[in-house]
Amino acid sequence: HFQFWQFGEWVDVVIDDRLPVKDGKLLFVHSAEGTEFWSALMEKAYAKLNGCYEALSGGSTSEGFEDFTGGVTEMYDLQKAPSDLHSIIRRAVERGSLLGCSIDITSTTDMEAVTFKKLVKGHAYSVTGVDEVVYRGTPTKLIRVRNPWGEVEWTGSWSDNSREWDGVDSSTKSRLQNRSEDGEFWMAFNEFLREFSRLEICNLTADALQNAQMKKWTSSHFQGEWRRGSTAGGCRNYPASFWLNPQFKIILQNPDTPGKKDCSFLVALMQKDRRKKRREGEDMETIGFALYEVPNEFVGQTGVHLKRDFFLTHASSARSEQFINLREVSSRMKLPVGEYIVVPSTFEPNKDGDFVLRVFSEKPANSEVLDDKITANIPPEEKLDESQIDAAFKNLFRQLAGADMEISLKELQTILNRIIGKHKDLKTDGFSKESCRSMINLMDTDGSGKLGLTEFHVLWEKIKRYLTIFRQFDLDKSGTMSSYEMRMALESAGFKLDNHLFQLIILRYTEDDMAVDFDNFVTCLVRLETMFKTFKTLDTDADGQISLDFFQWITLTMFA
Repeated sequence: HFQFWQFGEWVDVVIDDRLPVKDGKLLFVHSAEGTEFWSALMEKAYAKLNGCYEALSGGSTSEGFEDFTGGVTEMYDLQKAPSDLHSIIRRAVERGSLLGCSIDITSTTDMEAVTFKKLVKGHAYSVTGVDEVVYRGTPTKLIRVRNPWGEVEWTGSWSDNSREWDGVDSSTKSRLQNRSEDGEFWMAFNEFLREFSRLEICNLTADALQNAQMKKWTSSHFQGEWRRGSTAGGCRNYPASFWLNPQFKIILQNPDTPGKKDCSFLVALMQKDRRKKRREGEDMETIGFALYEVPNEFVGQTGVHLKRDFFLTHASSARSEQFINLREVSSRMKLPVGEYIVVPSTFEPNKDGDFVLRVFSEKPANSEVLDDKITANIPPEEKLDESQIDAAFKNLFRQLAGADMEISLKELQTILNRIIGKHKDLKTDGFSKESCRSMINLMDTDGSGKLGLTEFHVLWEKIKRYLTIFRQFDLDKSGTMSSYEMRMALESAGFKLDNHLFQLIILRYTEDDMAVDFDNFVTCLVRLETMFKTFKTLDTDADGQISLDFFQWITLTMFA
């Protein structure tokens, strides 16, 4: 049994003890001793978790850090290191974080190449400590690094046998120096920045730290998804759709230092299960995120999904350093006390994917999903009698309805398609029988299965209103609406929907190119209105819940 952290939960992986070999030797991970097999068994379990051994190739140290600990990793380019990096590393060591560093390679021939000072390129080193000593009267920052091979150590300044140790007092020397060939060595911090390319710090969550003396992070995490046409809005470069991405709120209320305003925190966005999809020809998407300060009118609210106009008129307060095709993108940030929105996204719109968003802070901070509350503001219908309907409409109705003075399903379909065909600016493949049946179900108050004069008049006014909304939100005048325009149009019609319900609507009412034509738009609105009205009728005590037996359920769903 092996346990790995996967996207917010610990997963138990069971394997047998059979290992792949060639010529009697292990094919993949193996110990120099030749009698240790735990690492090869763990690799097999990890390969099973990810789909196959091939899925383990490539990637970064951070993926292993996180899958083995559940922590969150931040990455630093040491050529652009922040001025306080030594302090960041010191605090990370105090919290029990895992630290790794490496030297980038420029070609495959560089892999595992050894420099003249005995550093190995493309090799994963661990950082095990930092310190500051007085060397010949001058404070000097040091960092301790370990080669997991247990051999091939740094031979430059502050290495095990270097002369620099003669320039510090004996107590410091005995406390820090270790002359054994164990792969661990000290370096001057400025040389570390010059020799190594990147540093990765895996900050552990409270549940992974056993030592009560360690300083612990507080954390929260959310599961989310990007879906083509509904919640995959792309980055800020795509203002028409960016606002449709999932939104999350962070509430910062505990400054790092009393009397100051700034709060430190770390945001990490991880895409899920992409290694498993390599066999399907897919790989990592390019991902990132942006943060915006919550406008005053929405402070303290949760049932709000900020719309396009907000993002067109407000700059971000912070963002990930870059959009990149890694499994995880993370950034350490410092912002004043307040409420902020995190918008995670793929770089381009319409890229399907699942993700985990995690927020780590040194002081307690609240986080929550920000989404619209499902509501319907349906205009009340006029109570008409036939005397209030003008003569011209009555004459039209007589011509359409025939001798029985009621409009049947077939007649309604013929009428609507004839009328819609006259609007050359609209693209439509016509109203189907199912669409027309939904309209009759909504308007048929007497249960005849047909529409009388007043019922048809109310439906006619609805369709005219829907046509006005459709044209208003067909922003590019294409005769159809994009799925992104659809959400604004639905809200204008009185329906606020959350991300999940909007995804279902897009799946049902869009064409293959994610466009919504007029007949589908009308059908969607009619169905939404029917379902809201039906629920309101059944919710007799207005508590937002209904109870149905099987007969009521089957009757309702077959008729709707």
